Amino acid sequence: MTQYGTWVSYSAGADIVLAAGLAGAAVATAYAGTRLRLPVLLPRPRRTATIAMLVAWLVAVAVFLVCVALYAVHAERAHLGEAPPADPITPVTVIGLGIVWFAIALLHNARGWRVALGSAVIGALAAPMIFEFPFDLIVMGRTYPPIAPDPAAYRALFFAPLLVVEVMTVALLTLSPVVRVSRATFWCFAAMLAVFAGWSLVGFAYPSSPGPFALNVASKILAFLTALSLFMPDRSQPGMTPQKAPGAWTSVM
Repeated sequence: MTQYGTWVSYSAGADIVLAAGLAGAAVATAYAGTRLRLPVLLPRPRRTATIAMLVAWLVAVAVFLVCVALYAVHAERAHLGEAPPADPITPVTVIGLGIVWFAIALLHNARGWRVALGSAVIGALAAPMIFEFPFDLIVMGRTYPPIAPDPAAYRALFFAPLLVVEVMTVALLTLSPVVRVSRATFWCFAAMLAVFAGWSLVGFAYPSSPGPFALNVASKILAFLTALSLFMPDRSQPGMTPQKAPGAWTSVM
């Protein structure tokens, strides 16, 4: 890889090790799904914890944006920011976000506009993070080109706050009263990891060629399906909707 903003592909046996690890994680996740008999509601934070979570998330996003700006300045000074690669994935992500938002809002419009729209926003925020967190762990140590004089420090400057934002964004799912973890959630996430394993067999290469591009798109779609599965209504009893967990949704909306 020679373009700025890409990453070095896995090779020389590292690709096989990565594929084997991801395949094992996919199998373990799928098996965990088979052990889940009924959907599980996530614990709901109370009002004070909800406010603290939202403030912490906003602070984390602000810190990340500052770190991105610092990273970009140092990359420009090192003459590394002159040739950013083409980004073929962003249109897929934007379309997926719109579909997830609309689907969640439509599924829960009977619960009232606050629950429907609030859940849709949270679901749309969390969906790409389900993909990005494991993806970033895979590529963060191989981003190219390195920034002198300390490539590891600059990678940490970018990825450390990003990983925090990703985890905290997924944690926002606890704010929705309709989120439930089901077998489908485990199986969709396992399928995403399985696609990651297949992608690893071609070095987990940057999606600038048809094969890696297709694998990137497939894994991102599965991440969005994982998020959407968290918002599917309970069909075990026709006409019934999930009971509201302790802690009022409307307290922060």
